[in-house]
This record gives sequence, C-alpha cells and structure tokens, in this order.
Amino acid sequence: MAASARKPRTGRSGAQRRRRKILLAATAGALAVGGAAVVVPSAFAEDDPVEAVLGGAAELLPVDDDLLGLLDVGEVTELAESLTYADDADMLKVSGPDAGYVKVHFERLLLDAGDYLTVSSPDGAESYRYDESMMDAWATSITGDTAIVELHRGAESVASTALGAVIDKAAYGFAPDVVDGMAEDRADRARPEESVCSGDEKRSSACYRTSYPDVVDHAEPVARLLIDGTVLCTAFRVGEDNRLLTNHHCFTETREAEQTEVWFGYDCVACGADLANLPVKVDGAEVLATSKPLDYTLFTVRDFDRIEQFGYLELSDEPAARGEAIYIPQHPAGRPTEIAMESSVDGGNCVVKNPVFDGYVAGSDVSYYCDTEFGSSGSPVLSRDTHEVIALHHFGGCPNSGVSAMLIEEEIGHLI
Repeated sequence: MAASARKPRTGRSGAQRRRRKILLAATAGALAVGGAAVVVPSAFAEDDPVEAVLGGAAELLPVDDDLLGLLDVGEVTELAESLTYADDADMLKVSGPDAGYVKVHFERLLLDAGDYLTVSSPDGAESYRYDESMMDAWATSITGDTAIVELHRGAESVASTALGAVIDKAAYGFAPDVVDGMAEDRADRARPEESVCSGDEKRSSACYRTSYPDVVDHAEPVARLLIDGTVLCTAFRVGEDNRLLTNHHCFTETREAEQTEVWFGYDCVACGADLANLPVKVDGAEVLATSKPLDYTLFTVRDFDRIEQFGYLELSDEPAARGEAIYIPQHPAGRPTEIAMESSVDGGNCVVKNPVFDGYVAGSDVSYYCDTEFGSSGSPVLSRDTHEVIALHHFGGCPNSGVSAMLIEEEIGHLI
C-alpha cells in the first residue's frame, strides 16, 4: 500500500473511536475556530496540582536533573554575514569543520515580492526555500558541515542594503560519534546504571521490518526534535489531527515550538547500515497545552500535510498492567529510529515493571527496564497487544519511567 494511502494507526476499533469522539464532541467542537485551536486556561497546567487527575493533592517531588533525557548536541557561533540586494554576490557559504549539521539563524530576512532565498546542501540533495520575510528565526538544518545560502531575486530588483538576509549566528552540530560519546559519558556520570539498564538492547527499526512489521509501522509517527539549534528530544503524532506530544522539560512555549525542527522518516535504510533516509523536516508551530506535574507538551507543526503520511498513535484510556509487554520507538542521542523491545532484565521482552510509580508527582508514572538514552525524552511507550501509548517516556534511572498516558488523556483528551 502506498504511504499516502495508509490507514491511520490506532489501537482501537473504528466503533470504539466513534464512541469516544461522540463523547468528546461537545467539548472538542467548541475548540475549533477558523481552523485554530482555542486553548482553555486549564490546559496550561504547569501550576496546577492535578488533584482531579490523580485523585488527591499532588505535590511536586524533587527530581535529579540527571534523570532527564536532554542532550545538547551542538554549539552556536556568532556570525556577521549578509546577502543584501546591494551586494554583487547572491550566494554565501556557512561551514563548520567536521560539523554533523549546519543551521543558520536570520537576524532578519526581508524579501521583495516574488523573490525568495534557499538554504541548501552543496550537492542540492537537501534544500529549503523561504518566500516570506521573517525576523529572528532559524532556517532548517542542513546535514553535513556546509550550508549554501542563496538569494534569488528578480532582474528588476532595486539595489538596497535594507533588503536581503542578515545572518547573525549558526548552530554547528557535533559529529555523530562525538554525540554518542557524550551520551555515554553523561550516563556514566549521572549514576552507576542510567537509562541503558543491562547492555544496550535497542535495535534500529530497520532490523524489525520483517519480523515485527506492526511494531515498525507504529514507530513511523515518532519524530526527532532539534530544539533551538542544539537540543535533542523525541515526539510523536497523537490523534489524526495536527497534534504532537513531547515532554514539558523539552519545551513549554509557542516561541520555543517555532524554534524546533520536527523530523519524520529518519530511519536507517537497512539493518546494520550507517546510512539513514533523508528525513521530512517541518517546524513546530503552537503549544496547545503543557504541564510540569505530568511532564507533557501538546503542540502543532507547520506544513502538517507533509507529515500526515506517517500516521498517528492514540493514548490509552486504561491503566497499564504489571507484566504487560511494551516497546519504545525513539531517537536516542538523535540517531535514526531505534526500538527498545527486548530486555534481559525482564527475561526477554520489555514489560511494565510497576504500573504505578513516582514521577514529578507521586503515582503519576509507569516504570520499565526498556533501554533509553539522552534524546529519548518524549518517546511513546506502546503496548505490544494494542499498540496504544500507555506512557510518555521522560526519566532514566533503571527502572526508567514515563507518565501514564491515561492521566494525560484525562487531562487533555478533549484537545486531541
């Protein structure tokens, strides 16, 4: 079946989905105004004690920051480059020796009507076009150590230093082997056993394409995040509309979402191969809801039609069960999609260790020994039986843990 014709991913039957949507219609229908979601104040729950969700007072517990799955994978360098309508040149090169990626930042981009600017790889395999003027904004990253910025203007354009692009900085990503080394070093320093609990038993999603096609299929809605040029997290599409879920500790505000790249289809071409598919990259758009106690951020992306083909997941509205078989599709250390499904700690398969476990608040989490790494924050923890999301991964620590999806669904299900 062609990718564009795939049925949406779901762990519920069509009849179950219809019943759920009927129940939510009264609330959800009121949120759509001209295609934009209207966020009710209670959706921003950072300061709420979530008593209603957890059935009692929920005090924030002290959490060691080393348990959080954040990893800074690049550095930002100040620049003073420009391509103006008064310049003779229409192209400039932005390079960082041995960089894994280059991401340029526009102090301003002012274009005359009909003109545009491109940021591309030297071979043109990766190219992004900008037709509209903008201020204080990141361009989409280019894989490799060089980005070519080119101004495309009409023959009748008036020479002007006010029009064109001013590049005030660039983010240069560390090479993949450097990032892997950083993740290992940080895990070692954080605690004797971090998120990789007994050897690393994660495998590239490509390694399961033949043996577990359903698992790989449900890994497709999982995306790599590059936040503000240098920080990694994971996210996933939730529900059939333009909705994505990640952790509150990854980002919390619309301004941060707008500075976040969301990569879909970033997988190895084959099991054991170092070569990855060229991802589909879109920008984050709007934060619809966020909560520190339940450590989630619900957001939208621009150009949603470009990523609809990757399908979506659904949050479970049932509690997790002890011993339930699970798997976690993720982008550890920003690598192409890997899946944690095997665990020697649990005798073979990853399973739910404790269906009720402490997170930011008592009793909010589900724990497990599935391997994760820095950069895996925001990954979905999926049931092997239903392929529904039973938890939103956020902490290492062996056992690792994720916020119960049932609790998140109860709080923001009307927005999804």
